[in-house]
Amino acid sequence: MKTLMVFDFDHTVVDDNSDTWVIRSLPSQTLPDSVKKSYRKGHWTEFMGRVMKYIGEQEVSPDSIRSVMETIPFTAGMKDLLTFISEHKSTIDCIVISDSNSLFIDWIIQASGFHAAIDQVYTNPAKFNELGYMEVQNYHSHDCDQCSVNLCKKKVLEVYLSEQSDRGVEYEQVFYSGDGRNDFCPTSCLRGNDFVMPRKGYSLEKLLVTLQDQKDNSSLRAKVIAWSSGTEILEELKASIKF
Repeated sequence: MKTLMVFDFDHTVVDDNSDTWVIRSLPSQTLPDSVKKSYRKGHWTEFMGRVMKYIGEQEVSPDSIRSVMETIPFTAGMKDLLTFISEHKSTIDCIVISDSNSLFIDWIIQASGFHAAIDQVYTNPAKFNELGYMEVQNYHSHDCDQCSVNLCKKKVLEVYLSEQSDRGVEYEQVFYSGDGRNDFCPTSCLRGNDFVMPRKGYSLEKLLVTLQDQKDNSSLRAKVIAWSSGTEILEELKASIKF
């Protein structure tokens, strides 16, 4: 029986939003109002497609974008946590489920040297087209009315757990760590011996507090432990696997 560590990425593994960090690659380091105002609620990935098209039109090269993305800071304590995971891969599996995109996450993880810690990344696929502009696609389609059109993290987690079970891999405990509203949906598929770990002061923590205050909170079975540093997650992980 193994332990599964599930991370969100933005404001969880890294201490900022990778989708807004990329704007630093622009000479002006800002977007025009015409792009800013084109966002529609629930359609962030579609919006990021327009952002990346604009950045490409300003002749910002893929290498320049990558260099900027590699400077995004990691959240306090997160490097120690990822180092521990990479040293204990026989007992800990680790995946990332993120609303960022595959290029941003891959660049950041490769530059930091933590690719050995993470078994799989589930995020919106991205590539550069023939014009040198980054294109971002929706990760999948789904019928969850709680989540943005491009990604339901609960569906991703359920499929992953099912596929692992088919391979004979069962998890004694699942740790789910995130910060945002889109991390709320997957908490309902966690079990009583699992942990949901919201970052203190962010949307996920507030949603969980509200749910815990309700009389009918049966959808939340996992233990809730809020954190402000990756060190706190590491301590819980060590305690659960008797290190």
